[in-house]
Amino acid sequence: MSRKNRSYVATTANRPHAPVFAALGDQTRLSLVARLCRGKPHSISQLTEGSRLTRQAITKHLRVLERAGIVRCVRAGRESRFELYPEPIQEVKSYLDFVSKQWDEALFRLKAFVEE
Repeated sequence: MSRKNRSYVATTANRPHAPVFAALGDQTRLSLVARLCRGKPHSISQLTEGSRLTRQAITKHLRVLERAGIVRCVRAGRESRFELYPEPIQEVKSYLDFVSKQWDEALFRLKAFVEE
């Protein structure tokens, strides 16, 4: 493993990705993230509109996303508004790109070995 790869692995080891994968592994939470991707913060009432879920259910899902660092709660007076914080998703994407590159290189080496 090159020095650059070891450095990347060392820095990503400090930020576990499992909570992000777990949070995004639910269809309801994925739809909430999609709604929050539109840019502006949304209240729980706005996020509940058009859904069969209760405010309590939406709140529970938002708390899971918040613990994973994907959304942030911003207080606006007495109202809580949630906004997307994309950095953890970008970190997971970078990690997956890194793993994909490692697999591509390993498969290339295997192919070269087999074809010799």
